[in-house]
Amino acid sequence: MPKMKTHNGARKRFRVTGSGKLMRERANRRHYLEHKPSSYKRRLKPDVPLAKSDVARIRRMLGI
Repeated sequence: MPKMKTHNGARKRFRVTGSGKLMRERANRRHYLEHKPSSYKRRLKPDVPLAKSDVARIRRMLGI
């Protein structure tokens, strides 16, 4: 029986905490950062938990 493969896009976007929660990064923090206000960039900094409605789908993509 073949092994289940991790979805490569999901692997790059989500991480699992020690307690098992799924975390995601906020949008708009990848490029064109020099013209965005520092206050805006600071607000986008922390990772946030994934919405409950998406958790089951992303867990399946990650093979958890």
